[in-house]
Amino acid sequence: MFEQFIGLLVALGQQTGLTSISIGNIIMIIVGGLLVYLALSKKYEPFLLLGIGFSCIVSNVPGSDLTAPGGLFYYAFRGVEMVIIPPLIFLGVGAMTDFGPMISRPSLMILGAAAHAGIFIAIVLAKMTGEFSIAEAGAIGIIGGADGPMAIFVTMKLAPHLLPQIAVAAYSYMALMPLIQPPVMKLLTTKEERSIVMKQVRPVSRLEKIVFPFAIAIIVNLLLPPVAPLITMLMLGNMLREVLLVERLANTAANDLMNIITIILTVAVGSTMAADRFLTYKTMLIIGLGLIAFLGGTASGVIGAKIMNLFLKEKINPLIGSAGIASVPIAARVAHVVALKENPYNFLIMHAMGPNLAGVFGTAISGGIMLALLIQ
Repeated sequence: MFEQFIGLLVALGQQTGLTSISIGNIIMIIVGGLLVYLALSKKYEPFLLLGIGFSCIVSNVPGSDLTAPGGLFYYAFRGVEMVIIPPLIFLGVGAMTDFGPMISRPSLMILGAAAHAGIFIAIVLAKMTGEFSIAEAGAIGIIGGADGPMAIFVTMKLAPHLLPQIAVAAYSYMALMPLIQPPVMKLLTTKEERSIVMKQVRPVSRLEKIVFPFAIAIIVNLLLPPVAPLITMLMLGNMLREVLLVERLANTAANDLMNIITIILTVAVGSTMAADRFLTYKTMLIIGLGLIAFLGGTASGVIGAKIMNLFLKEKINPLIGSAGIASVPIAARVAHVVALKENPYNFLIMHAMGPNLAGVFGTAISGGIMLALLIQ
C-alpha cells in the first residue's frame, strides 16, 4: 500500500514542472520578480514592468507550455512578430499626444537628432565585437532610440531572429529610464544649469495642430517609405485627436485600445524571457549594447543642448536634451523630475516634450536610413 502511494506521488510529480525546472529558470524568475518589485516599490513605469515581469516569471515555470505553438503567450507574441501591434501602439500614442510643444519651438528638434548618437555608437560597437552582421548591428543600435514599436519594426526587417532579445532590451530600458538617465544627466550638468527656468512656450493655433499630421504623413511617405506604416498611424491618431469632431474615436484609440494593446505587448515581450533563449552570451551582449545606446543617447542629447546654449541668447535647460530620445512621455518626465529636485518652481515638462516628440521622428529617420541601406 505504501509503495503504491509513493508510486502515485512520483507519477504526479512527473506530470508537473518540478522535475524539469533548471537553475536558468530560477534566475529568470528572480529577474521577473525584480522587475515587478521595481514597478511596485519604485513605481518605475508599472504599465510596462508589471506585465513584462509577470509573464517572465510564469514563462520560466516549466510545464505550462504558455509560449509553445498554440499556447496563450504564443499568440500574443505572434501579434508582435507579424508587426500588427507596433502600428496600433503608434495609433494610440498619436491620439494621446499634443504636438504643440514641438510645433511651438521647432529649433528644439535639433535635440531630437542629437540624442540619437547612441544608436550609431551601439551599431559600431556591435560590429566591432565580431559577433554580429551589419544588419544585426543595425537592429541592436535601434534600441538606443527608446522607441519600442520602432525597435520591433526595424528588427523584424533586419534581424527577425533577434526580436525577443531586442524587444526585451528596448522595453525594459524604457521602463527603467528613471533609474538609467539621472546619473548621466547630473554628471554632465552643473546645479546652475539644471536650475535654468525656461519661458512659457508660445500658444499653437488649432489650424497648425490640424495641418501638422497631414503634412508629416505626406513627408514621411515621400521621404521615408520604410517606416511609413508607423508614422502614418501616429499621425492618424493625432489627427483624430486634433480635429475635435470624433472624440469617441480619439478616446478609444488613446484609452481602451491602447490599454488592451499594452497588456498584449508587455505579455508578449516578457514571455520571450525564457531561460533557454535568454541566458546566452549573445543575449547578454545585446542587453549590454542596448544599455550603452541608452546612455550614449542621453549623454549626446544633454551635450547637444549645452552646445546650443553657446549660441542662444535665451538659454535652455540642458536637461531637456536627455528627452530627445523617443520614449514619450517617459523621457520628458524624467527631465522634469530631475529639474524639479534642483528648483521646486522649475516646471520643465512642456519644454522637454518638444525634444521628446522630435525624438520620435529622429528614431524614424534613423530606422528609415538603416532599412534603406541594409535591406538586401
